[in-house]
Amino acid sequence: MFSPSRIALLPLSVCAAVMLVFPHTGMAASTANAASTRQTEAPSTTEDQIIAVVNGQVLTQRDVEERARLFVLSTGLPISSDVMQRMRGQIIHQLIDERLKMQEMLNRHINIEPEQIANAISNIEARNGMPQNALRNRLKSDGVSLTTLIDQIRVQLGWMQVLREELGARNRVTPDQIAQRERALQAEAGRPQYMVSEIFVPVPDPRHDEVELTFTKTIINQLREGAPFPIVAAQFSQDQAALDGGARGWMQEDSIEPQVLDVIRQMPEGAISNPIKVPGGFIIATVQGRRVVGKQLGTIIGLRQAFIPFTSQLDPSNPTDQQKLALQKATSASQSLHNCDAVEALNRSMGDKRPSNPGLQVMERLAPQMQAVIGKLPTGHASHPLVATDGIALLMVCSREQRNLAQQTPGQIADQMMNERVEQAAQQMHRSLQRRAVIQIRPAAQTVLRHE
Repeated sequence: MFSPSRIALLPLSVCAAVMLVFPHTGMAASTANAASTRQTEAPSTTEDQIIAVVNGQVLTQRDVEERARLFVLSTGLPISSDVMQRMRGQIIHQLIDERLKMQEMLNRHINIEPEQIANAISNIEARNGMPQNALRNRLKSDGVSLTTLIDQIRVQLGWMQVLREELGARNRVTPDQIAQRERALQAEAGRPQYMVSEIFVPVPDPRHDEVELTFTKTIINQLREGAPFPIVAAQFSQDQAALDGGARGWMQEDSIEPQVLDVIRQMPEGAISNPIKVPGGFIIATVQGRRVVGKQLGTIIGLRQAFIPFTSQLDPSNPTDQQKLALQKATSASQSLHNCDAVEALNRSMGDKRPSNPGLQVMERLAPQMQAVIGKLPTGHASHPLVATDGIALLMVCSREQRNLAQQTPGQIADQMMNERVEQAAQQMHRSLQRRAVIQIRPAAQTVLRHE
């Protein structure tokens, strides 16, 4: 189950549910070049102290501290120095693995273009409702180098290309293979499925797992205190699903490790499991939903939105004249808009600050606040003004349709099968890299690792 880490999704508090569900997607993010490979040299400061040497490439104290600061920013929680000290050991392990992956990328002449990294950062901003360049500015204000995030994204994207190359001819799912999986799913009709997310913590030596168990318990405590599961999974899970925040999608019982299945059968939805020992490491699991194979009715909503921006952040106790006028305009529009084309036209006139068409949405998967707004909204009627700190949104339901959400499309089946193959390739590649590597752990790191 050992696979590459995935992109971290940094959290940002947003005042209105509409901003979380339908963020602006037309963003451009600038990036810097990846840090050049550092060769072994004498340290000049404490932060430049060498922690490890991986096939001749150094890992410094600065690298570890920057990644630790990125994790603290990602969780959005105050984290004690004790917790961070225990996490540093796992960060060292993770950075060593990333060095090995980057070296394999270089050996294969795999280059990640700046545009790919820019798109990844834009996706992070869009998924969290951030305006353009908000991520860069937030990292800077919190003293976290943007290069730290860029380097992590570069390795994650490049490692996926390594795995695709390794698969060779198996990098394509044929129509016959899809049809065979469809027949297997039909035979499973009526059996339970679980919407599962996982964090996988690998254990290099199963005879000595005390360090990894302590780290796993530390992560569980942070999750139970409110750290977002997708954020923590993206930072620390060594599983192929980490890029999706640990989400493994709907899983049948025969696709789940027996040790994990025993736990999730009894777990309430949204709970965080205790450490689950599986071959190769520990799993932290959470269940978002349950259903039976082939049966899950849901409501598909077609929406349009218009967004009237503020020229400054809203202070509810002291709104500006522009904000008062924007509210008057939104209130008038909510009564005069009678079709989705008119909503799109209003959004264009306001500068398209938010996409007018956020795409089809599954009603049952929307945030409770959004369900409350849309649930009773008649088709072709605008919602009441939804006020956030940066503007006001109006929503309109264009269509409603009942669908069987449990019925997978051929494309979804192909994606699932490819993910399974990539995960298997990742396990094999990681073992191979570890066997060939020459890794020297310096005294400074040994002290941290002994006290994890």
